[in-house]
Amino acid sequence: MVTDKMKDSGNLGHIMVLTGEPSGDLHAGHLVKEIKQRNTQIYFSGIGGPHLEKMKVDLFYNIEQLSAMGITEVIMQLGQIKKAFDLFKEKLKTNTPDLIILVDYPGFNLKAAQFAKEHYKIKILYYITPKVWAWKKSRLKKIKKYADHAALILPFEEKIFKKAGISATYVGNPLMDEYPESLSKPFLRSTLTLSKEKTRLIIGLLPGSRNAEINSLLDVMIQTACLIHQENRDTLFLISHAPSIKREQIETKIEKYENHPVFKIFEGPVKEIFIQSDLVIAASGTVTLEAALCCVPTIIIYKLSAISHAIAKLMIKIKYAGLANIIVNEEVMPELLQKDATPEKISRKAFYMLDHLNFFQDRLQPVRILLGKTGASKQAAGIAINMMRESRRQYKKLTNQLKYY
Repeated sequence: MVTDKMKDSGNLGHIMVLTGEPSGDLHAGHLVKEIKQRNTQIYFSGIGGPHLEKMKVDLFYNIEQLSAMGITEVIMQLGQIKKAFDLFKEKLKTNTPDLIILVDYPGFNLKAAQFAKEHYKIKILYYITPKVWAWKKSRLKKIKKYADHAALILPFEEKIFKKAGISATYVGNPLMDEYPESLSKPFLRSTLTLSKEKTRLIIGLLPGSRNAEINSLLDVMIQTACLIHQENRDTLFLISHAPSIKREQIETKIEKYENHPVFKIFEGPVKEIFIQSDLVIAASGTVTLEAALCCVPTIIIYKLSAISHAIAKLMIKIKYAGLANIIVNEEVMPELLQKDATPEKISRKAFYMLDHLNFFQDRLQPVRILLGKTGASKQAAGIAINMMRESRRQYKKLTNQLKYY
């Protein structure tokens, strides 16, 4: 379908980027930066957050209201999701891009890919694809039908996608560039004096970047911290404050506990917490893989609603929740999920790990080896530019043909 409004961005080229979560926004920002370094004339639009905003992407919807995990959690945000999708359809109509880059967020992005492909025949690159190896393997059919290429970030995914007949490339994992090997040296934390508190035991608390995660996990983490503090008074707890979360949400929860002075809200890059911490307690998600690349012993916790968990048990076919555990195919990071995510169980596990830090650090080293190459954003940027050029060549050829009718 060709419209008069398809190329309003003139000869610049137009790439639309769609992501729905903070981690996706981070990686999308790096990808856009790499593309811009190769071609400064491309116009970018899309759905995203602070990282895409920093790269001057013309956002027509902010992801703040979109991040959710679990069936019931998503249902509560259906109104916002519909609003974002309606804006997406309107933007396709008024200024159709040469290329759409989907970044994670499959519930929204696969529907967006279907609409864009069926109505506008737009080329589509899927960067950071759905975890089809964990659940909803049927999504492979949709990816094959609506995406022109998949840029994969986990080494074992390439075999799965190519077996399904999908054009795909393992580009490396973007976290390998964010966390160079210099940050993964065991015992690095014991040799650094980044602050006057470094002589204390430091434990990082990473409750997540979604409101639902703060509501379900932060109290559990704080209660765990209180139990640990009872046994070791010389402990400081660094609470990671994600940009997508209001600081007041964290402060309100901390103030309910008597020994709140031992908590410090940390607003900087999470890697600074990894550098300073002897142990981390983290919500299941990408951040646990980041911790693994820094060789920081980590306890993974998570809680879904009862309905979401029941559905997940029926659909998810893998042994582990944590990415490091999945990559190594072994529980190198202990997982305490659902009813096991209690302050008592988490604190007991923490005490054991603190007595065996060398052992748990060593277990994390294979993660980096298995992920392999660096330069994911650079390779994905090359794929994206080639796809955009091909799209513009096809459009030019079509418009030239239409001149003779």
